[in-house]
Formats: sequence, C-alpha cells, structure tokens
Amino acid sequence: MADAKSPTVPKGATGILVLADGTILFGRGFGAVGNAVGEVCFNTAMTGYQEVMTDPSYAGQIINFTFPHIGNVGTNADDVEADAPHALGCIVREDVTRPSSFRNVQPFDEWMKANGRIGLAGIDTRALTRRIRLSGAPNAVIAHDPEGKFDIDALLTKAQSWPGLEGMDLAIEVTNKEMRPWKDGIWRLGFGYGVGEADSPLPLAGGAEGGSVTSSDDTPSPNPSRLREGKQRPHVVAIDYGAKNNIFRNLVRAGAKVTVLPATASFEDVMAQKPAGVFLSNGPGDPAATGAYAVPVIRKLLDAEIPIFGICLGHQLLGLAVGAKTVKMFQGHRGANHPVKRLSDGVVEITSMNHGFAVDIDTLPNNAKVTHVSLFDGSLCGLELTDRAAFSVQYHPEASPGPQDSFYLFQRFVEGLEVSR
Repeated sequence: MADAKSPTVPKGATGILVLADGTILFGRGFGAVGNAVGEVCFNTAMTGYQEVMTDPSYAGQIINFTFPHIGNVGTNADDVEADAPHALGCIVREDVTRPSSFRNVQPFDEWMKANGRIGLAGIDTRALTRRIRLSGAPNAVIAHDPEGKFDIDALLTKAQSWPGLEGMDLAIEVTNKEMRPWKDGIWRLGFGYGVGEADSPLPLAGGAEGGSVTSSDDTPSPNPSRLREGKQRPHVVAIDYGAKNNIFRNLVRAGAKVTVLPATASFEDVMAQKPAGVFLSNGPGDPAATGAYAVPVIRKLLDAEIPIFGICLGHQLLGLAVGAKTVKMFQGHRGANHPVKRLSDGVVEITSMNHGFAVDIDTLPNNAKVTHVSLFDGSLCGLELTDRAAFSVQYHPEASPGPQDSFYLFQRFVEGLEVSR
C-alpha cells in the first residue's frame, strides 16, 4: 500500500485502487479499461463470482473477493442473477484463473471486459479485508489502464467527492421498469430453467417450521400431488427493488405463479393483479431512501391484510413500514457462510448474505417479534408481525451462491397463501 504523497506508479502496474483516505493499492488491471467510483466491500463466498457480480444489490460497490482463485469455472449465460452485471468491479488476489469447467463459455476476464467491468489483480485481499473490518467500508476509485498511466490526484478527488451509499436510492436504477410474468423454475443440469414436475414444491423438512433441505445435487423426488400448475398456483406479486432471478425461480419452485412489478409500482398497480401474496425483493442502496415511495405502498398492503414476505432490502422496507428504523452497518455482511439462529427452535441456518444496512432491533414495535439473529454480531436477521401475515429475513434464502438451508421460507410463504383471492 502507498499513499497519495508518493504516487509513483510501480513498473508493470496497470491497475489501481485509490481509497478516499489517500491510501493507494497498485496491481494488475483486467477487464474493462477506465475507472469507477463506489464503496469497497468484501465477499467471503468460495463459489459464485458470476452470480455475485450480477446481483443488483451490489450496485455502487466494488467487491473484494477473499477467495483467491476467481475465474476457475469461467462464465456462462445461466449463472447470472440479472441481465447485466451491477457490481462496479472486483479485486482479486491472483490473476484470473484459467477456466476449468465444461460449462464455460467465456473466461471471466473477457466477460468482465465485454460487460464494462473493471478488475484488479495482485492485491493482498486479506489485508484489504482486515482494513475494512477495522475501519469500515471505504469509498474508492478502481481504475485500469494497460499503459499504467493514472492521474492519481484526479482519482483521489473523485473518491473523496463521492457521497457514499447512505441516503442513496439505487433501487430506482436497477429495477426492471415493466411488469412481467415469471415462468422459469430452478436450474437443473441437462434441463435448464424448465418448469414442470422437476420444479414441483418439495415437502417441508423439519415440520411446520421447516428446516434444511438437501442440495440441488440431492434434490428429493418431486411430489406431484402438491404441484400447483396454472390457475391452481397462488398468485404472488413480486416487487422488484433489484431482485436476483433465483428468488423468482424459487417462488415458482415452491408452487407460486409469479408476476414481477417494478419498484415504483403503486398500491393500485399491485392490487390490480389480484395477488394472493406480495413478495418484497432484495436491492441496493439505502432503505430509507427507497422507502420514500416503497413504504407507503407496503403500509397499504398491510392494512389490506395481504400476506407479505420480504428479504434483504424488502426486509428492511417492511421494518420501516411498521415503524422501525434502519442503520448503516460498519462493514456489512457479505458471503455464503453466515450463521443465523432461528429463535423458535434454536436451529442454526448457514446463509448467504449481502447487505450494508440493517433494521435496528431496538426500534421494533410491539407487534413485530424477532425470529432470527446473526451469530456473528447479534444483528436482526428476521422478523414477523403478530397481527398480520407478514414476515421477512435479512439474508438470502434463494442462495445463488450459497447454501440452501433456508428454502423452507419460500415454501412456508407459498403454502400459506390462498389459491384465489
């Protein structure tokens, strides 16, 4: 690491990360040429870098991958969570690994370039992770120039001028702008994203509370008697604040008919679809900013007694709708190995997480009970209303990447819905 007082570019350096405090990290650039400003965060997942890069929740962020071998499975058209990448760029320890997968279509570095995303290799990612853990997620500029020519003063000014994610509504930028029906189920090797018996609802594991379900490689045989096709499937309206596609796939897998509406959908827009239930998706940015237009809609849905299930940003928006407050986290939670305790029975779920804001557990109203907490820091990871059919979790039960311990939440939501309203 260097600082802005000694900005000499080392020989062979074609990439740079300039933190707002003046710290400079030189490395080897890959992917697109140029620069981008955002918040640097770290992700501890050992798989799923393509899913992470395309997760809309990472809009405005530069991802520091702690796993050293990025690129080993290449990229393909299936392992994406949105139509395009939303993370600004990524930082890796080693040069991008040569693909070693029969599913590879394009090497990761070429995919990054084709999608206009900047990469930086040769960085001590563990040291950067420790820095973020101790000092918080910094604002920074990531840049790539094959000739190693950087205007460091200008990059530093850009990093220092960026306002940060607090107060920023990014859901409005990443949401799909049109209403759309969702048809695809979960992906299966040799079948793709088909819908049919392979995607029929699975039996609830662990009784009414649910529990761990087996991995996709060990998926139990479908239960055709519980398959809800066409009109027999309860209609779920999913509000897209920056949703991952695997959320919709898992709602279909759990037995729902799904219609996706944009983040700006009004109460009237939602009710015109005659939903049996409403799903509030994940998304980027400050929930308080998105809440300016989302919270009034959610409150009307609660008053109309429409069942609600929310995750991540949707969880935070539900919290705001019932009177709780949200706070910016010091470093956030991002990875595929986060332990969460389910308070009803003490079961620990290993979860996928990606959030930099949280609902302040001390501000919950009396009609909201805590259902899940993080075993890392005790932060709120789940709530349920006692006077409405509404619940939410901070983590990502759809995984992609990550464990599938929490799929039961989709089943619980869909199984509790009426087929028609």
